[in-house]
Parts: sequence; C-alpha cells; structure tokens
Amino acid sequence: MSAIASASQSPNIIHYPSSDGKPVAETYDHLYAILMILEVLRQFLQGQQATVLANQFLYYAEGNSKLRVAPDVMVIFGVEPGGRDNYKTWEEGQVPKVIFEITSKSTRNEDLEHKKILYEQLEVEEYWLFDPKGEWIVEQLVGYRLRDDSLQPNAIRYYSPIENFKSTALNLQLQIEGKLIGFYRLDTGEKLLLPEELAQALQAETVARSAAEQRAEEAERQLAQERQIREALLQQLRDRGIDIQNL
Repeated sequence: MSAIASASQSPNIIHYPSSDGKPVAETYDHLYAILMILEVLRQFLQGQQATVLANQFLYYAEGNSKLRVAPDVMVIFGVEPGGRDNYKTWEEGQVPKVIFEITSKSTRNEDLEHKKILYEQLEVEEYWLFDPKGEWIVEQLVGYRLRDDSLQPNAIRYYSPIENFKSTALNLQLQIEGKLIGFYRLDTGEKLLLPEELAQALQAETVARSAAEQRAEEAERQLAQERQIREALLQQLRDRGIDIQNL
C-alpha cells in the first residue's frame, strides 16, 4: 500500500484544521510524558534533517481533511527541522519514521487497534505505546517494528513486537524510569538528559568551572608571591655583595 495517499479533488479548496479543541492529554502524567519525549528527541536531533512534532494533525490523504490522526509524538526524517501547525504527507514527501502514543485504559482500543493498523498501513517504521500509569501495559512500554514477510513475493510489511526496547530507527535504547521514558544512545550508552537534568548538569558544570577558575587564580597568586620572595632574597644577597646567578 502506498504510504502517501492522494485524491483527485483539488487541495486548493480543502481546509486542513490544525486543532479540534480537545485537550492535549488525558492527565498531567500523560502531558508531562509527551512534553519530555518531545524535548529530549528534539535536542537529540538538532542539526539533522528531521523534526519532532507533538499532538499535531497528521494528514495522509490529499483532498480529504477527515483522514487525519494526531499522534502524541512523531519523528520525521528527511524534512526541514522546526515546527508545523499540521503535517501533510504529500507536501513533505515523508511519513513519520517513529510514533509514540501515551496510552491509557480509556484509549487502549484505539491505540492498539485503529492507530496500530493505520500506522502499519502508512509504513511508520516504529510504533511505541507508553502507559505512564501502568493501567493496561504491565511493563508500561511496548513497541512494534515493521517487518517484511520473506515468504510473500511482494514482501508485505507488518508490525511485530520489539523485544529489547531498542529503537533502531532512532539508534536509542528506551528504558522505563518512573512515569517517563529514559533514552540512551546505543553507540555510547550516554543518557539523553531531560530538561531538568540538563539544567542541573549545566549548573554543576558552571560551579565546577568557577571552582577551577578560582583554583587557577589562587595558584597564580601563590606563584607571584613565591617570585616576590625569591626576588627579595636575591636582592638581600646582592646587598651583601653576593651575586648568585640562576638561583
């Protein structure tokens, strides 16, 4: 199936809304998880031809504004960085590579059935469901990755579970940390810091730099004092008629 649908109706007379007036998230925990994923991945992908969008309409059929979905977080590669009011696949030429849905018991069926089927048909490479409250996913996180059925002549692509919480699309290891997802680089093991952790790290770095500068200044003062003392001793010896070279 083509990942980007089109219709014969002219898009010039179609209005594609950017909002439906519904709340961004069901609870504070869900909203906080969305915002943290958005910001962590946005920082991680800075400098790349990619964008990260949250709770914005994804339109996938030109000419039909009713065919849309609003992923909690979607990562798209091969496009200009920055935000959009909405995302139209036929204009951008790319579908999301990774989608996160912050799920709950009330959205379970939609997330696990309708959205999963839709994202599979759109050929979204990875689909992650995160349940911050653990309402229906015991381990809180489950992921799916597109596979090719090698037994089929046309290589039909379908979702199969990701067993190790590794995102090959992002080159990151995902890990549950309370009601949030922790992201770790697969190449170095380094954690992608949350905004609060990043602020703490920057503060610690600033304090450490200030302390190092103070130590350097103190060492310079001590060296200057030692030079003064040495010069005074040499002068005393010269006053007594003793001239010592290269003391």
